[in-house]
Formats: sequence, C-alpha cells, structure tokens
Amino acid sequence: MLLTRASEYALLSMDKIRKSDRPLGSEHLAQELCIPKSFLAKILQSLARNDILESHRGAQGGFSIKSDLDKITVYEIIMAAEGKTPSVFDCTQYRDSCPHGSIGSCSISPFLATFQGKIDKFLRELTLEELFGE
Repeated sequence: MLLTRASEYALLSMDKIRKSDRPLGSEHLAQELCIPKSFLAKILQSLARNDILESHRGAQGGFSIKSDLDKITVYEIIMAAEGKTPSVFDCTQYRDSCPHGSIGSCSISPFLATFQGKIDKFLRELTLEELFGE
C-alpha cells in the first residue's frame, strides 16, 4: 500500500509544523492530531534522520522544518516515514521477488512497472509547497 498511516501522520505533522512559528514537540503534535505519541515520535525522528526536520532540544524544543517547502518532496516524506520505497503493488519492478514466483512471466508486470513509475515521478515532483497550496 502506498500511503500507510505512517505517511499520513508524517504529512499531517509537516503541515502543523510548517504553520508554527516555533518548534513543535511530538507530544503536542500527537495530542493535536490524535495520534499515538510513541508512533508519531518514531516518524518524526525518522524525518529528522533524513534531514527533513530539525530536532531542537530543551524545554522549548521540538521539531522544525529544515529547508524550504519547495525543496522537500512528498516522495522524500514517504520514504522517510515508511523506511522503504513507496509502492502501490506487492509485485513491481522494485521488488526482488514476486509473491507468486512468476515475475518473469507475469502478463501485467509491464503495466504495473509503468504505473509505479508514473506514481514515483509524480511524488518526486510534488513538493510540500504545492501540496499545501503555498
């Protein structure tokens, strides 16, 4: 599945963080978005490890967006949140194995690969600035 809750929560958090004039902590975001704090904390840490968010320590700490919204793509957010390449189908050209063991003889494999490529291109080109209508 392309967008799991991790991707959804990452994008919702990015929206809240971009609107704030100060860093926002995971507890504050979890309460505001009604998301389990421990799950959200892992997502935010992953976004920070991938240079999308900046982590600030201390009493007024939290997370802020590290670069301009027009430089961050939805693909990057999903990659960081999911920890893997986003894919629509279990069997695409990005998978080493087909769940049915027939990737070489699958009649719809070329279609799936083409479709996945178009989605990847769209997500790589869609910036947060465009997503949030800035």
